[in-house]
Amino acid sequence: MPQLPAPDYPADVRARLEADAKEVIARYPDSRSALLPLLHLVQSEEGHVTRTGMRFCADMLGLTTAEVTAVATFYTMYRRKPSGDYQVGVCTNTLCAVMGGDAIFEELKEHLGVGNSETTEDGKVTLEHIECNAACDFAPVVMVNWEFFDNQTPESAKRLVDDLRAGKQVRPTRGAPLCTYKETARILAGFPDERPGAVEASGGAGPASLIGLRLARGEAAPATRVVHPRGEAPQERPQPGAEHLSSHDAPQQTSASDPEHPAGPVSEEGE
Repeated sequence: MPQLPAPDYPADVRARLEADAKEVIARYPDSRSALLPLLHLVQSEEGHVTRTGMRFCADMLGLTTAEVTAVATFYTMYRRKPSGDYQVGVCTNTLCAVMGGDAIFEELKEHLGVGNSETTEDGKVTLEHIECNAACDFAPVVMVNWEFFDNQTPESAKRLVDDLRAGKQVRPTRGAPLCTYKETARILAGFPDERPGAVEASGGAGPASLIGLRLARGEAAPATRVVHPRGEAPQERPQPGAEHLSSHDAPQQTSASDPEHPAGPVSEEGE
């Protein structure tokens, strides 16, 4: 049977959300462009995107509920059912899986007594396996409410979820301090993070991620130890400009080093 129309928010909640929604919509020349942040806004109210939330978004943007539902069901960051205060995501994509992500996920399922996308009985933790979070240089990675916890092991991951359930203060490896999922959703809706020091601490890139940028700037990289695959003694990797260990490390021809093939716009035929 077709579902009845979704109930509306209570009057006071609706008035508060309308004020916030109008602020978000005013940022866009086309109101329907505000749909993604509005979905985060309603998610910050109830912890997931309800039929009432989708009806609210449709009313505010002049869309049909079908149009809103199509977007809300496409993106995995929008929850369709009640979930925990802390979304614990274990990356099980290729590199993290090989480095231990699969083992972490299996042990957390057993430790918490939940399956994928299920929530603990106390409502604190929702566990899920997630796709790549662009943090492969810190594999295996666990994310809590989209904040990074790098270089995890099954033991450290179990301590992490135990601390979350116990209400202890947990600090991400890098980035902003941890907050609840509802608070995270409001920030993603485009509202400022008003916690003291949160903005200043929100730089998320670690040294391993920035090494390429440092090399591009000509900054000296620290020597790294290279172990020969046949078990020979470790060697110090030479600094840029020194003799290379193998052809894989050799500099490639670029427009700066190969005058016969300069970079630049290609002329049209006949010019």
